[in-house]
Amino acid sequence: MNEQIRQIAERLRGLRDVLDLTAADIAADCDISIEEYQRAESGESDISVSMLQTIARRYNMSLDVLMFGEEPKMNTYFLTRSGKGVSVERTKAYKYESLASGFRDRKSDPFIVTVAPSEQPMHLNSHPGQEFNYVIEGALLLNINGKELTLQPGDSLYFDSQQPHGMKALNGKPVKFLAIIL
Repeated sequence: MNEQIRQIAERLRGLRDVLDLTAADIAADCDISIEEYQRAESGESDISVSMLQTIARRYNMSLDVLMFGEEPKMNTYFLTRSGKGVSVERTKAYKYESLASGFRDRKSDPFIVTVAPSEQPMHLNSHPGQEFNYVIEGALLLNINGKELTLQPGDSLYFDSQQPHGMKALNGKPVKFLAIIL
């Protein structure tokens, strides 16, 4: 099991314990299947950022607390130097580098996302809100509710993230893009 995934799973269990809720309560409150939530809390499977964001929003907490175990402290500005953002690798295929982890009460969550090439089928997820993706390097295949779009460096896409969506690196090379989740 990936150590970062294990730590996120521990924080999910801790949140549930503090709130004195059952796994079924959190799943129902966040419109997540109980099986999906239990897999996340066990730390035995990938945990999507969208699921963590849904849980964080529902319980009025920062996404950073669940992802990184730290409460943001800044409220005027927060500077992230190139390559120095707090990062988490959910799986070997996905790396998320937070660009605003120290800013309190953010209205959006910006990340540099790196997706490694994979032969695995594309996983679709959905979450409340909207999302913006801007490709920095590589080629990205995005599927939004069955519509496939290929983005090259400099291309961007803004979409309703309640629509089932997924992404995949193309051409056997990693893709790096800016993702802003609103």
